[in-house]
Order: sequence, then structure tokens, then C-alpha cells
Amino acid sequence: MKTAEAIALEDRYQIPTYNKMPFVLTRGEGSYVWDADDRKLLDFYGGHCVALLGHSPPRVVEAIKRQADQLLFYSNAVYSSTRARAAERLAAASPAGLQHVFFCNSGSEANETALKLARKTTGRPRIIAMEGGFHGRTLASLAVTWKEAYRAPYRSVLPETSFVPFGDAVAVEAAFAERDDVAGVIIEPIQSMAGIVEAPEAYYRSLREICDRHDAVLIFDEVQTGVGRTGTFSICEQYGMRPDLITLAKSLGSGIPVGAVLVSDGVASTVEPGDQGTTFGGGMVAMAAVEATLQTIFEDGLMDRARELFDRIEYALKDLTRSVRGRGGLIGLELDMPAGPVRRRLLDEGVLTGSSDDPAVLRLMPPITTPFDAVDAFVAAFERAVQAEVRSEAGTPGV
Repeated sequence: MKTAEAIALEDRYQIPTYNKMPFVLTRGEGSYVWDADDRKLLDFYGGHCVALLGHSPPRVVEAIKRQADQLLFYSNAVYSSTRARAAERLAAASPAGLQHVFFCNSGSEANETALKLARKTTGRPRIIAMEGGFHGRTLASLAVTWKEAYRAPYRSVLPETSFVPFGDAVAVEAAFAERDDVAGVIIEPIQSMAGIVEAPEAYYRSLREICDRHDAVLIFDEVQTGVGRTGTFSICEQYGMRPDLITLAKSLGSGIPVGAVLVSDGVASTVEPGDQGTTFGGGMVAMAAVEATLQTIFEDGLMDRARELFDRIEYALKDLTRSVRGRGGLIGLELDMPAGPVRRRLLDEGVLTGSSDDPAVLRLMPPITTPFDAVDAFVAAFERAVQAEVRSEAGTPGV
């Protein structure tokens, strides 16, 4: 199918929920994708933080093929050796005390489940969330998402949320003091859509202490930071603390839709059959992808590689940016100019990157397997894009 035909068909039959890039992708391998015109693109966007291991990672592809030949799907009404192995491997990777797992289909569904568990465990309704945070588009996860444009049309049916400034522990304590009805606190440890924003590490330990004092549940939304992308399996390991619930998705299945909630012993002890359910969550093909993804991360030492990736990009770009934010393969480049035109110039250079709600921040979510020669190619393209934009803003002839 030619580019124009594919674009016309999608635009005709899909409801217009996304402003899409103007090309059609047909295949991918490692850090690169190709469009219908066979143009090769370096992917530092990762399908929105999904392609942790690059595109079509061999072990994951082989595991999916092998499972598809055996059994595509059966629900949680039965036991599955594939699901059992994936759960065991995920529990082994998780921080101590978070060895109970619930599998679902997406990050938003994982956050919905975590919010339900917080309310069930405490018997309270209200959630404290952070200004700037994004947690999903389904109703409970939407209720704790900060952006007004997302929430406004559905305000009348959204569960009650108290929003506080990100990084302000005093404001969290004050929100608890308003009324004795807080079930828990939900937070993205690094706010991705907000522009790769992170608080000091002591702040996250303060959240743990506050929730403990009020017998409330602390939820880490690690849909983007988790599964080793930031250099440890959960970023909480870098903060020296542990939440009660961690939500995962994005990177967990290397592109196969899957989400999960890691659940503490205390919260898990309150769960009974019928409290939560899912038809497709824990399906065999998704579980095969999870097992192979985790196997690859640990056997290939890729969490160390994630830290090396960040260090290389930070060092190369420190003089071309105001700051390089984030950890591992979740990176924000704060520029001295609007990021949008630079992003468009990078696309002309054959490089995919991401935007953010901060107009000065370009988001990078590359595979943590990205070869260093590809990193160097990105750096060179970024430098050309920034210099071209500087010349354009100055009105230099010939630009």
C-alpha cells in the first residue's frame, strides 16, 4: 500500500484523536524504522517509550512465534505455564516486598487497578495527585491526570482528586490535613509529558513517610520509568524507598500490549476473588513477550547500558542545551529556543524525537540497546538542527 493511500484510509476510518507524523512505517530493526518509501529513520522516540529493546528484538520475536504456534490465548479462568514463568520472572526483578503481580493490557488500566486497590485497602475515596502528572485517559486515571483539557469534558463523573505542586512535600501533608479521607498518593517519579521533570530524591522518601503516618497507599506510576529504562528495574531503588504499588506497561512487552501492577504484601492481603478482573490481561502471547523482554534485560546487562546511554548523551549535548534532564533512556533536552522547530528539522534529518508540554523541552526515549555510533549520529543531527534553527531565527540568507 502506497503512502498516500494508507494515510487516506486511516484518516477516513479512524476517529481523529492524534495528529500523526506524515509518513507510513512498514518495518523496524534495532534502533531504526523504515517508511513505505524505504526511508530509514533513527528512532529516538521509541513508539512513545515502548521500544526499550529496539524494534523486533530477536528473543522476543522468537518467543512470540513459538507461543503463537502453541496457544494464542486463554483467559485467567485457567492456569498457564507461560503466565507462571512471566510472573515469576517479573516478581524476581521487582523491589523486595512487591512480589505480587496483576497483569492487564495497558498503563491506563494498570493505574485504574492501582487506584481501585488503594481505595479498597483503605476504605477511603480521595486521591492526591501531582500538578503536571499524566496517568491515562480512562476515567479513574484521567481523574488524576493534571491537564485541564483532558479532564474538562468529563469532570462530572471523575472521582475526587486533590492536586498539589510536584516536588512539594508540605503541600502533600496539607492535602492530607484537609479531611481524613485520602486513600493514597499517585505520582510519576519523572513527569514525562511535563518535560522530563524530577524532584530531589529526598522528596520521594518524604512521600513514603507521609503515607505511612496517614495509613495511605503510595502509588508509583512507572509506566515510563520502569522495566529498567532509568537504570534500575524500578526507579524507587535509586531513591532508597519503596511504594506500595508500582504500575508498569510501555516497555514491558517490547511492543506487545501489556501492563502490570506490582503489589505489596499488605495491599495484596486485602484482595479477594472478584475484586478485579480482565479477559485479555495475562494472555499467553503477551506473557511470552514479557518473559523474553525481562530475560534480555538481565542477561545482557541492559540497565547498566541505560545509564551509559544517558551519560554519553549528557556529555555530548551539555554545551548545546540549557540542561539534559532525566535518567537512562528517558531524557529531556531543555533548549534555548522552542523545541518544535528543532524536532521538525530532526525529522528532516531522519531522526524521530518527542515533544512535551514544555515548549522548550525535546523528549528522547531511545531503545537502551541503541549503539553508540547511532548516538553519535543523533548528536550530529541535533547539532545541525539547532544551528540551522539559530540561523533561521537570525534571518541568515540561504537557510
